[in-house]
Amino acid sequence: MDIGFIGLGQMGCPMAKNLLTAGHRLRVYDLIPNAVDILVKDGAVAAHSAHAAVENADVVISMLPAGEHVKQLYLENKLLDSINTSTLVIDSSTIDPDSARFVAAEAKKKGIKMLDAPVSGGTAGAQAGTLTFIVGGDAEAVTIAKPVLQAMGKNIFHAGASGAGQVAKICNNMLLAITMAGTAEALQLGVEQGLDPQVLADIMNNSSGGNWVLQRYNPYPGVMPEAPASHDYQGGFRVELMLKDLGLAEHMALSQASRTPMGALARNLYSIHAAQGSHAHDFSSIMQLYQRHMDE
Repeated sequence: MDIGFIGLGQMGCPMAKNLLTAGHRLRVYDLIPNAVDILVKDGAVAAHSAHAAVENADVVISMLPAGEHVKQLYLENKLLDSINTSTLVIDSSTIDPDSARFVAAEAKKKGIKMLDAPVSGGTAGAQAGTLTFIVGGDAEAVTIAKPVLQAMGKNIFHAGASGAGQVAKICNNMLLAITMAGTAEALQLGVEQGLDPQVLADIMNNSSGGNWVLQRYNPYPGVMPEAPASHDYQGGFRVELMLKDLGLAEHMALSQASRTPMGALARNLYSIHAAQGSHAHDFSSIMQLYQRHMDE
């Protein structure tokens, strides 16, 4: 397919590379020229603007930081006016559901099918092509999108109507933050009592406390050689991004008067952690919040 790809950051760049590997033709655009140059070396065509990137595209994919950027791109910059009605638009940004629904509704007015398809799996999943896509929108559009999404991920879930992909992604990441904070707390408690973190992790992982964090993403340094914790918490999913997602969860909860005390606590913990200078570290570095407390 001819694909226009907008937003070539830590997630967008490897996703675009996997599309090229799968044989798709890409026209790419990013505000940072160096990001475009990386994809050009792999065979993509550089677009001088977002409007140029979507010209005659079968599919348009965007990966942007926040809802305000998505609305600015498609509505304020009138990108929808440059997209053919035969083109499928897939926004893989993680944004608030209301923004996703609003932009999709505006696209529908112009006869354009648009999906919200945020991802789970982090930069490692983006590089390996094993992302999970959590999709909101029309079922027919999801069917059309699958061959493209399968070039970048291994799991594709249709969560429901427009905005549902964002709701599911936000719920998932709120639980992930809660699980990470709780796992780090338990590990540090055991270490302070003299236990080996590897032994404790093995015990919990094979007991009722077992969870995805212990299986795949242990926050204690040295327990999992491949995890960010063993690499000074570099790479992975940054604290500032987790904090953004927890903010989206809190906003979503307030809009429906939902009760999310654990989510609110996780957001406060990550806010404190970020304020102490760890905003660019992987989110598993919440481990250091407990260790700092021990050292004080």
